[in-house]
Amino acid sequence: MDHAAVLALYDRDLREGAGPDGSGSRVERAGKVVRQIGSAQDWNGVLWSDLDESSADAAIAEQTARYGESGLAFEWKVYGHDQPADLGRRLLAAGFAAEPQETLMVAEIAELDLGTEPPEGVRLRTVTDEAGVDLLVGVHEQVFGRDGSRLRHSLLAGLAAEPDTLVAVVALAGDVPVSAARMELLPGKGFAGLWGGGTLEGWRGRGVYRALVAHRARAAADRGCRYLQVDASSRSRPILERLGFTALTTTTPYVYEP
Repeated sequence: MDHAAVLALYDRDLREGAGPDGSGSRVERAGKVVRQIGSAQDWNGVLWSDLDESSADAAIAEQTARYGESGLAFEWKVYGHDQPADLGRRLLAAGFAAEPQETLMVAEIAELDLGTEPPEGVRLRTVTDEAGVDLLVGVHEQVFGRDGSRLRHSLLAGLAAEPDTLVAVVALAGDVPVSAARMELLPGKGFAGLWGGGTLEGWRGRGVYRALVAHRARAAADRGCRYLQVDASSRSRPILERLGFTALTTTTPYVYEP
């Protein structure tokens, strides 16, 4: 993989050229900043910027004012190659709070082993309705310890408005959900994004997570996608590296509460 070329393609298609991730959101291009704005239930934040030392502080002030008009908290996703090099420090000085750093990892689907199946006694259920969404959100809340109401809203809206752009799946041991994940597909783009993969502690290390990656990769290949991308935590990065994913850069969310 040509890392620089793939990263440039990612920046162009998924950041600078991003479209809204739901029917209730819109993407605004203001100077050298691309941002998404929706309701309080939607993801709000800066997707891309092209700043330097002379323009960064003014751009930060403009974003806090823009979101402040609607009283919205928002996230500024800072990538390891974004400029200026001290953008994160400037955001902290402006009142943002940094969340844990993750690693942007990418794999070419044609190079992956897609034959991985769940372990014995575990089956995968594709999420297509409200009951399935509730199962997935329940796993999310247990694994990550966060309220899943915004995720539930997003999944239900996506299944209703654009079901072809969402693949969500729950792993069940009997009738008990033990792992879950989703994938977002972007029409006209070469990438599919893997999100929210998590497994209950007692089921980790048995291959469930790998099976969910393979399941979504097969779905992405069937839809003509070339690449899979993941914002990987320190826990999932080693698994993804063994599966054939490559680290391209880091990403750190900076969150602003009005």
